[in-house]
Amino acid sequence: MNELDRWVAAAGAELGVSPGDVPVTSVLDVARDVAHNVLRPGAPVTAYLMGLAVGRGLDPAEAAARISGLALAWPEAEPEAEPKAEPDVDPDAAQSPPKAE
Repeated sequence: MNELDRWVAAAGAELGVSPGDVPVTSVLDVARDVAHNVLRPGAPVTAYLMGLAVGRGLDPAEAAARISGLALAWPEAEPEAEPKAEPDVDPDAAQSPPKAE
């Protein structure tokens, strides 16, 4: 038994959920798809959303397939524009007329 299996068994026992009812591979696959195609913090939140949907009766395999499909089709985020730097200008120099030489 690996550490993940031990954790799922312990957490499941704490919550009254049999480890056999936890589709670990599907959850990890969905989390990966969301983290890599949408955004990293979306992975645990999505796992929670899937848990709610499954708890309300949605088939776990269908939930995983639907969410992975959504994540894989998610458009790339547009990079945020960098604010334009103000040129280093001495405000006093900009106000005074040029000196004659």
